[in-house]
Amino acid sequence: MTRLLLDTCTFVWLVAEPRKLGRAAKKAIDAAETLVLSDVTALEVCLKWRAGKLRLPEPPRRWITEQAEAWHVEWLSLRQEHMFRASELEPIHADPYDRLLVAQALSENLRIVTPDEGIARYPVSTLW
Repeated sequence: MTRLLLDTCTFVWLVAEPRKLGRAAKKAIDAAETLVLSDVTALEVCLKWRAGKLRLPEPPRRWITEQAEAWHVEWLSLRQEHMFRASELEPIHADPYDRLLVAQALSENLRIVTPDEGIARYPVSTLW
C-alpha cells in the first residue's frame, strides 16, 4: 500500500500551484493509494497564514478542511511518540515542523513528498 506524507509546501502547491510540483512527485501522488496529511501541516499553514506569510483564498480552517476532503487525505495526528522521536533526531534541520514530519514518517513508515534537501538528509524515504 502506497502511503505518502505530504510536506506542507507540497500540500499547498498540490492544491494551489500544481506546476511547482516535481515530475516524480506529481506521478507518485497520482498513483498513491493514500495521501497523508499531518496535523503539523495544518498548524504550520495556520501560523503562516496568521503571520501574513501565506495567502489563502479563505481562512485555514475552511481551506484546509475543504482541500483535505477534495484530495481524500488521511489525517495523521501528532502523538507523543512523534515528539519524542523529533527530539532524538540529529540537528540536521532547524525547522521544527520539518523535524516533526520526519519523526512522523520514521515512526509510521511513510515516504515524504518534499523538495526540502534538509529533510532528505535524514534516514527517511523522500521523493520529489
